[in-house]
Amino acid sequence: DLTTFSRCVSNLRSLRCQLIVEALSCIVHLALVKHKNLKIMSALSWMLKWSTFSLGWGCAYRSLQTIISWFRLQHYASVDVPSHREIQQALVDIGDKDPSFVGSREWIGAIELSFVLDKLLGVSCKVLNVRSGAELPEKCRELALHFESQGTPIMIGGGVLAYTLLGVDYNEASGDCAFLILDPHYTGNDEHKKIVNGGWCGWKKAVDSKGKNFFLHDKFYNLLLPQRPSMV
Repeated sequence: DLTTFSRCVSNLRSLRCQLIVEALSCIVHLALVKHKNLKIMSALSWMLKWSTFSLGWGCAYRSLQTIISWFRLQHYASVDVPSHREIQQALVDIGDKDPSFVGSREWIGAIELSFVLDKLLGVSCKVLNVRSGAELPEKCRELALHFESQGTPIMIGGGVLAYTLLGVDYNEASGDCAFLILDPHYTGNDEHKKIVNGGWCGWKKAVDSKGKNFFLHDKFYNLLLPQRPSMV
């Protein structure tokens, strides 16, 4: 409901500030965050509709709900954040999926998300492709420019997983990059400590201190970059 949605938006604005301050000790502005090479989207919100019924197949749907809630928060759209079923119905309505798709547990990816954003919001998208997760850091400068010019959340899909990218910390001189990831696999309550301490929303390096790859090297990735409408 709208009360829950408003509370979640308020809580997650605070969470965004906490993450930025703790991770980077930078100056925080809610409308836009800029500090040297840091580029962050201009607002953070998502529908806390994480539920066990879509566990294992619904991460891209939830990433799409995050993106649509951002457009609502920025007053670019007034449509309600669609349910999983309504997302599926939109894809059927445009002829991308058969009627049997509605009510199924089939995955969707960046292309399907772009179709839904176009149908429901009239929003166009760019899609970046990388052959391997190892190549994602090479796109960091391009992603930084996206957050500076568009400010919209990005959906990253690879293998059977989807993430929502909320920003990047990019050092142009060294090429070093970190990704601010909102993990749509989270199924708990909107508790700041639980979300941050559990790593569900936070800064991720392509390779962590233990040498583990966050993005899989044997999978290709599609990145969906929604574009803001030209009118305000």
